[in-house]
Amino acid sequence: MELLEIVKALSEAPGVAGFEAPVQELIRSYWKPYVHEFRTDALGNLIGLRRGQRPADAPARSIMLATHCDEIGLMVTGIEEGFLRFTSVGGIDARVLPGQEVTVFGRQELPGVIGLRPPHLVPAEQRQKPLPMDELFVDVGLSQEQAQKLVSIGDPIAFRVPALELENERVAGKAFDNRASVAVATVCLMTLQGMHHTWDVYAVATTQEEVGLRGAMVSAYGLAPDIAIAIDVTFGDGPGLSDAETFELGAGPVIAIGPNVHPALHEALVEAAKSLEIPYQIEPMPEHSGTDGWAIQVTREGIPTAVLSIPTQNMHSPVEVISLKDIRRAGRLLAGFISTLNEEFVRRLTFSLPE
Repeated sequence: MELLEIVKALSEAPGVAGFEAPVQELIRSYWKPYVHEFRTDALGNLIGLRRGQRPADAPARSIMLATHCDEIGLMVTGIEEGFLRFTSVGGIDARVLPGQEVTVFGRQELPGVIGLRPPHLVPAEQRQKPLPMDELFVDVGLSQEQAQKLVSIGDPIAFRVPALELENERVAGKAFDNRASVAVATVCLMTLQGMHHTWDVYAVATTQEEVGLRGAMVSAYGLAPDIAIAIDVTFGDGPGLSDAETFELGAGPVIAIGPNVHPALHEALVEAAKSLEIPYQIEPMPEHSGTDGWAIQVTREGIPTAVLSIPTQNMHSPVEVISLKDIRRAGRLLAGFISTLNEEFVRRLTFSLPE
């Protein structure tokens, strides 16, 4: 299957934080040819294991690739005259909600639209202001009685947006935070199929990142990998945005540096990118990375962690934009890096005090 098809299907699949099962079934189908076994844990993380080929006397080593598969969305909070009131799941920007098509996951899937009062019926002083979420509603076309039979408080609501191919290998759609990075892990696994690697690879579609990094914390604790790489998105460039805080789409994956990143892992990823002649960008992260990387880093006694990101425009909106070039390069970079892992690299991970 072509990368474009994979990326579009991942974008369109539903998987609101806490309700990731639909998109995980799709991910399972993409990873199945390239891993030796699957399992899920108590928090619903999908874990694919690709075993390394190591000598019988070599110690078992593993790397975790964490890529959260949940998306921001909505949740039903009430039913009024057949219309559904809702709240946010994750960081929703209320400005983008009016007029959006959605799917309500009740006792059956219900297509709907997010409606609002027409401007003619809104007081003049409020017409230029974004409406708060509690003044919006989802219209699924049902009466109060019908809605109460098919919809319950707490049902998830996902954006219903077809992915759109743009020029220059760019794609727009919902949930590229973080389905773009799921695609990166998929490319990595595909590439490893034709390479030799001695370390085991855990590809993990983590859950509930958008509401607290929960899946990464649990899966990292259970797997206890030697090292981990959190694959996520970062801010893409665009008009009116600071060059210091954004990154160019199509210019290569973004390698983070900062307290959330083990220095030896950062150096090794940069070395691998140079060796493979893959363009890359550097993101300074002086604090919490806001990714699964933080949860993994502080799990158990601490896990050496890196953060690799895909530049994404319009983040946390239904029209996020990514570049397929960045996804391909990031997947190749990870596969190339994994193929170099050995015992000498383990020794690089140890912090030592000056004598």
